[in-house]
Amino acid sequence: MSTDMASTVSECIFCRIAKGEIPVDFVYRDESVVVIRDAAPQAPVHLLVLPVRHIVSAAEVSDPNIWTLIMGRAVETARGMGLDERGFRMVINTGEQGGQTVPHLHLHLLSGRNFSWPPG
Repeated sequence: MSTDMASTVSECIFCRIAKGEIPVDFVYRDESVVVIRDAAPQAPVHLLVLPVRHIVSAAEVSDPNIWTLIMGRAVETARGMGLDERGFRMVINTGEQGGQTVPHLHLHLLSGRNFSWPPG
């Protein structure tokens, strides 16, 4: 990972959001995971699901339970919002070429419009 993607917990915007230091519209929040609305939505519904624990990217995940945590919360949130009726997309960008702009693991949950393939 390049130095541009390196981050410390004290500088990480998602860590600060998870700690409540930056006010956002929490869709869901507990001690392990938060779900927030994306500040620059790319679909009618665009949520971010992130672990509270600072992990730079998917490439840095060493505990497989992290996947259960964020994927499970994403699906539960989608079901709770009725998004599963028409469909939704889950995306995890990893690294600069993968489109990751914030160096904290997060999943994009998108819905409310048709998505094309291949993406981007």
